[in-house]
Amino acid sequence: MRIKEIIQTIEQVAPLPLQEGYDNSGLQTGDVNREVTGILLCIDVTDDVMEEAVSLGCNLVISHHPLAFRPFRSLTGKNYAERCMMQAIRHDIALYAAHTSLDNARGGVNFKLAEMLELQHVKILRPLENALLKFVTTVPQQHAESVRNALFNAGAGHIGNYDSCSYNLSGEGTFRAGEGAAPYVGEVGRLHFEPEVRIETVIPVMKRDETLRALLAVHPYEEPVFDLYPIANPWSQHGSGVVGVLPEPLPEQEFLYLLKDIFNLPAIRHSKIQGREIRDVALCGGAGAFLIPQAVAYGADAFVTGEAKYNDFYDVEGRLLLATVGHYESEICTKEIFFNLISKKYPTFAPHRSAFDANPVKYL
Repeated sequence: MRIKEIIQTIEQVAPLPLQEGYDNSGLQTGDVNREVTGILLCIDVTDDVMEEAVSLGCNLVISHHPLAFRPFRSLTGKNYAERCMMQAIRHDIALYAAHTSLDNARGGVNFKLAEMLELQHVKILRPLENALLKFVTTVPQQHAESVRNALFNAGAGHIGNYDSCSYNLSGEGTFRAGEGAAPYVGEVGRLHFEPEVRIETVIPVMKRDETLRALLAVHPYEEPVFDLYPIANPWSQHGSGVVGVLPEPLPEQEFLYLLKDIFNLPAIRHSKIQGREIRDVALCGGAGAFLIPQAVAYGADAFVTGEAKYNDFYDVEGRLLLATVGHYESEICTKEIFFNLISKKYPTFAPHRSAFDANPVKYL
């Protein structure tokens, strides 16, 4: 088993194009073609984690937060990030991070948090925008089914809980083959009329190249016709935060105690208790306060995130209960997500969960 196979397993759920523009998810160091000797899973790459990887014989460290989040101007060991990078290079350890790519993924961090709270009817709070294309092609009628299936297998036609979605319209295409052409139908130099099917479907932007390759592999024409149109529809399958419904409504204080218990918190920060029941809950792991307006607009009774600024607790103005459980605490589940993905694909290979508490925030 090679490192690239493990990475492909992670990216099937959290593909890199899902990450935010400021992020640096993906491979940080290492050769993906090397065989895996061991995998260490963590939230942050620290000195302790790197020593742990070396002692366990792991040549792949998978983290949630990227070590190379900011550009390196030197590698002199003056801080933990430089020391860890030097350690990775010295011991030929591959570092891979799935940060906002996992945050924005269906089945990623926020869906795991919703599972921990046993939320029902979970959906994306802020779907991705500018992430979809309308894909249109025309094909001879007898090849329409094979072309449609190839497009669907490449990732086209997924809308919400439906797949294999397309619109098909019968018509007639015309073309004249020039000198040097080898037309599938018709003759060189003569105008040809061909009964065709126009197939329209939707694809994620990140699936564009894969879909085009699938089309070219099965389309019978030398020069297949296709169009790609940007569309403004939000992509409800992926995005920031989630919202769901508690199995039973809870008073605010009981809900806060539930959070303390689930996340094993010594303390919890929250906005003023208003005496309402909590039923609809919005969630975002990490620094998710940017989603407060979406949670309010949705009508959520509570918004739970890792951290928020002082003024955020003012700005909710009693419209919902804002609770912060700690950045690290809200993302500790990422180790379990990585473990489950790898173990499901490779049941005889057991990754190591880092034993170190890398949380830089301590409580007295």
